[in-house]
Amino acid sequence: MYNVSKPTLDALPTSKQLIRSTIIALVAAIAILVAVVLPSEYAIDPTRIGRALGLTEMGEIKTQLAKEAAADAAMDAAKTAATSTGNASAATLAQVQGAAQVTNDSAWRDEVRVLLKPGQGAEVKLSMKAGEKAEFSWITEGGVVNVDTHGDGGGQSISYEKGRAVPAGDGVIQAAFSGNHGWFWRNRGDVDVTVVVRTRGQYVEMKRVL
Repeated sequence: MYNVSKPTLDALPTSKQLIRSTIIALVAAIAILVAVVLPSEYAIDPTRIGRALGLTEMGEIKTQLAKEAAADAAMDAAKTAATSTGNASAATLAQVQGAAQVTNDSAWRDEVRVLLKPGQGAEVKLSMKAGEKAEFSWITEGGVVNVDTHGDGGGQSISYEKGRAVPAGDGVIQAAFSGNHGWFWRNRGDVDVTVVVRTRGQYVEMKRVL
């Protein structure tokens, strides 16, 4: 210990060097925060770099999962009260599914079937221009799903409608801006569920993106 030589003043960094190193580290930290952390964790992408790297979509999924988890917790708390009306709910589900199945399938332009295992999510989107309208009808087979009807594109995003434990849905999407507009479904049940979605109207194509 007594043989260790102490550094000289000339070997120590100057105040100017310390300030410069601190500024460089601060700028690098801010750049990582804005370009990587915010898009991937919170779907906030002011630079649009996250969207190009696929990080913003990751953040959107994480945000969606967090919202679903909170909603599911509330649903679990009310599950006991809902048990007594289980038979009535099952009858209602059968009626809704039966009504949707009598739709004139030949009138629809596109149809996609999505199999969701327990806990699995999937997303189907329509490529649309601002102001275009598309009619849709979807139904589940085997159970119910959580759904978020939304759109994104050009750095913009919008949520049209959300639902929990829903057996079917129909309506019209009018694109708020040019981009991809459609649905994200998640199966929170214990058995496989198939979602069948049919569309027609003003859009370029229908595609599964997740």
